[in-house]
Amino acid sequence: MPNSPIRKLVPLAEEADKRGCRVYRLNIGQPDLVTSPNALEAIHNLSVKVIEYGHSAGNESLRRKFADFYKKIDVNLDYRDILITTGGSEAITLTLLACLNAGDEIIVPEPFYANYFSFATAADVKVIPVTSVIENGFALPPISEF
Repeated sequence: MPNSPIRKLVPLAEEADKRGCRVYRLNIGQPDLVTSPNALEAIHNLSVKVIEYGHSAGNESLRRKFADFYKKIDVNLDYRDILITTGGSEAITLTLLACLNAGDEIIVPEPFYANYFSFATAADVKVIPVTSVIENGFALPPISEF
């Protein structure tokens, strides 16, 4: 597996932070919104003795609501066909493993999340970058460039 470039940059960001530089952390999608007081209250008032694992496919109520949403836009899915993951990285990896065969190629607009290379390596597929540029707002290039 290739090393994550993000892991290489974190120590540099931490050092810059210690020197008083303003660091914009775009690497992990850490929320910067204040947590809802209702959510914090629910956590503080939690009275269960054991916090159990959730269902391996994700919360059934949420999956049913997704299925209902898709039905409204004429996409018929059964809630049992929907899988909720704990994060985007897990979802992308599972999608690659489920939908592609070893040796397949995926076209990815560049710049992209650096860990796509790791996910592709795990699925034994090849990333084919298609470069977009700031000068045109990172719009996809014409299909001829693909």
